[in-house]
Formats: sequence, structure tokens, C-alpha cells
Amino acid sequence: MKEFTYTITQQDGIHGRPAVLLVKAANAFPCKITLQTNGKSADAKGIFSILSMAIQQGDTTTVVCSGEKETEAAAALQNLFRHYL
Repeated sequence: MKEFTYTITQQDGIHGRPAVLLVKAANAFPCKITLQTNGKSADAKGIFSILSMAIQQGDTTTVVCSGEKETEAAAALQNLFRHYL
């Protein structure tokens, strides 16, 4: 299991466009990827799961990758968060 924590800097939080980027990146890997924010948890491979969390600027999100290619998934998602979220 690999995980990292990131504080959202995007002014609008994780809204439609960044959520789509996140889902596309997560679906590129076979492992299970979960977002955890404010006591809620969501499957990073589902757009509605992510949007229902209503993640705002300043929220701290933990991304947990477990399974096949978890290291690669965590690195790719961490890069995505740094540049787009």
C-alpha cells in the first residue's frame, strides 16, 4: 500500500475538469485507488464518487493506492495533484 497526503490549492477545489483528469489517471492503473477527505472516502476511478465528496480549496486529501502497480500509480497521481489540484 502506498499513500500520500496533499492539500488542495485549486481555487475551486476538485470540480468537474480536475475530477475528470483524476479519474483518467486513476483508471490507467489496475490497483485500487481511494481518496479520503474530511472523514469521507471515495473510489478515485468514479467521477460521481469524487464529485460527491465536494473537496474544496484547503482540504487535505489522502490518496491510497493498493495492489498491482501501486508505486507507479501513487507517483503519477502525486504528480497530477502537484500540477493541477
